[in-house]
Amino acid sequence: MRLVSHPVLCNYYVTYRCNAKCGFCDIWEKPSPYITLDNFEENLTHLKKLGVKVIDLTGGEPLLHREIDQLLKLAKEKGFITTLTTNGLLYPKWAARLKGLVDMLHFSLDSPHKEEHNNSRGVDCFEHVMESIRIAKDLGERPDILFTVFEENVDQIETVYKNICEPNNLVLILNPVFDYNDVETGQSLSEGTLEKLSNWGKKKNVYLNEAFITLRKDGGNHVTNPICKAASSTIVISPENELVLPCYHLGLKAFKIENNLAELYSSEEVQKLVALEGKLPECEGCTINCYMQPSFAVEMNKYFWKALPSTIKYNRLKGTWRALI
Repeated sequence: MRLVSHPVLCNYYVTYRCNAKCGFCDIWEKPSPYITLDNFEENLTHLKKLGVKVIDLTGGEPLLHREIDQLLKLAKEKGFITTLTTNGLLYPKWAARLKGLVDMLHFSLDSPHKEEHNNSRGVDCFEHVMESIRIAKDLGERPDILFTVFEENVDQIETVYKNICEPNNLVLILNPVFDYNDVETGQSLSEGTLEKLSNWGKKKNVYLNEAFITLRKDGGNHVTNPICKAASSTIVISPENELVLPCYHLGLKAFKIENNLAELYSSEEVQKLVALEGKLPECEGCTINCYMQPSFAVEMNKYFWKALPSTIKYNRLKGTWRALI
């Protein structure tokens, strides 16, 4: 049963450019412009009309955008919940100007060991993450640690939790890795690793969407009975000011936005693509977290109930639950 018929999230790519070279991502390889303030402000008005509540300013590395503070300020002024993930390289530079503008601020950290994390990211950024934590805390901010879980680093969760998160009172977000397109992320997560993640998700100040685990045990999305509601729950906007469908990672078609996002999204041509969400051959077996998360929230099924406790837990920790009602 469908609970919410309108999109709830916008993944807004402010640029595809990045100052890291993560081996499990290919976004940084793409040439890219930066979004403009004018286009962003216009699109915010339309996103509000469409019912979107959360805007994820993403990339690439979003802090490469020279007006990222102004973008976030505009989103907050219009009442959106804001989220942003950074590798930490530029956060110390931006920290004071971003204070109070990001509801869900995530620092990416894949290992408690400096060399391993830097190798994963393709750039020396471990110490910048540690510095970013200190600065954010001094400013009264409440960042999270976003830990991408691979088969080979699952046993490092405990060290990150005990040595970094607990002493700094940070939420630890566990993000199971996923494959997409031609990007391979190594060995699939084993049953044992999935069980370890489930157990970690029960701990204080740890967020793991249990539905991610269930979905992986079920073999991911199935085109005959799709769980994915990417295109109807999430709006993807590119740095070129295009509406990308059915999702960024598949990106079959991009529609130029010309001050008409709400009208464009509701158009017959776009809705035909929306109707194909989760049903395309490429969608078989998909487990991409950033689209499954909102998909679980808009339709009542077993994944909805699996996701609900952790979703409530996290939004209570961040104080954002009222804005989602």
